[in-house]
Amino acid sequence: MRDDVLHYIRERDLIRAGDRAAVAVSGGADSVALLRVLLELREDLGIVVAIAHFNHQLRGADSDADEQFVAELARQHDLPFFAGRADVRDHATTNKLSLEHAARELRYAWLMKLAHDQRFDAIATAHASDDQAETVLMKFLRGAGTKGLAGIHPVLLRDGVRIVRPLLAATRTEVEQYLNSIKQPWREDQTNQDRQFTRNRIRHELLPLLERDYNPNLRKLLSETAELALAEEEYWHDSTAALASRWHQQVRRLRLQEGTGSGFVVCGVAVQRRTLKHFLDWHGIAVDFHHVEAVRRCILGEAATVSLPAGWLARRDGDWLELFAPASTFEPKQVARNWQYVLPIPGRCDLREAGVALRCLLVHAEVAALEPPGTLLRAELLPNTLTIRNWLPGDRFRPAHTGSEEKLKRLFSEKRIPADQRPLWPVALFNAHIVWVRGFPVAHDYAWVAGSGDALRIDVLPHD
Repeated sequence: MRDDVLHYIRERDLIRAGDRAAVAVSGGADSVALLRVLLELREDLGIVVAIAHFNHQLRGADSDADEQFVAELARQHDLPFFAGRADVRDHATTNKLSLEHAARELRYAWLMKLAHDQRFDAIATAHASDDQAETVLMKFLRGAGTKGLAGIHPVLLRDGVRIVRPLLAATRTEVEQYLNSIKQPWREDQTNQDRQFTRNRIRHELLPLLERDYNPNLRKLLSETAELALAEEEYWHDSTAALASRWHQQVRRLRLQEGTGSGFVVCGVAVQRRTLKHFLDWHGIAVDFHHVEAVRRCILGEAATVSLPAGWLARRDGDWLELFAPASTFEPKQVARNWQYVLPIPGRCDLREAGVALRCLLVHAEVAALEPPGTLLRAELLPNTLTIRNWLPGDRFRPAHTGSEEKLKRLFSEKRIPADQRPLWPVALFNAHIVWVRGFPVAHDYAWVAGSGDALRIDVLPHD
């Protein structure tokens, strides 16, 4: 197993010489094996290793015992030890999340903060080949294309930190054989037997059934499927983004023909589907295969319009595919009157003229670290309400991570927002300063950064 993991790390460039890597160790077999094998490999790899443990506080004394076990591992191997904890059950209840989702959200938020505070280059998590097989099967059962079937990625880059999964090279059986061979104990989490969780039912019921009655090599087959899907997804992601850009993707519009014999309409079906999925995702419209296919057939002239999730509509207009916002009450060339609303913090307001609603949510600091830079506002700098109005000529704005303030008209042009949509475009103000504009990063001076407390997120929703 040691050699397989070393080969996997080098082949995929997961961990590099000179890296400071924090190993996320829960105390279970997989994470303890990951720690021990990286300790064996650290001279070959030229890395510095530390231990990170997150206490989810879900199992009372057992959770505390896990933390003590991992702390003792760190002491035995003379490694830096970092521990975090949070009330996952409370977070799940407050935000209406599953326990699994809430635990993952808080755990990764803490790991990312730790990585930045301690300047770690990589966070290593202990997903093994069996986890990959379970994930692919679960995604398939829920309905997934190649993006879902790619399963657990060997490496993810999040806010400058690599999250790596070196143990995808090993099966759970190999992990336990390795630990037994070096006489290394581990902790058993009894919740892994709880059949109320979908993954546990797949692990303990469905996969064994399929292996017994259909294919004894199913786990290996599913892991190989993930490898193939990941490579194809990476290729298609880059290709469709380039095509959408070349075809002049705009806010709510996609050019379908560039000239005789070229453009979207003469491409193969696979390219058409991928481009449409990219275009709809870009607008935040959650679609499945049937939605994409309906839009594609609309473009080919088989339907006048297509209804999409959350009230969006799609329609072909000559050489363009156009999207119409949920419950939109205006025509593209309609002259809009000025309007103004108050958005409570937290809270919601409906913008009837723009055909959308805005919702402001409070995001706790530990969760804010998971969001992309420039998407959140600093809660401490803002009052209990924001003024929401339409764009007005002369408005100026400096998005986060840009060098200077610009006229919004120029920013709209750069983003190719059609001129007939601009009079209805929502902006949020505090003390006459624009702090948020739909479709742009938040204002530079109000952007949330690590260490600045809780954050605010403004979401655009369908108008009721």
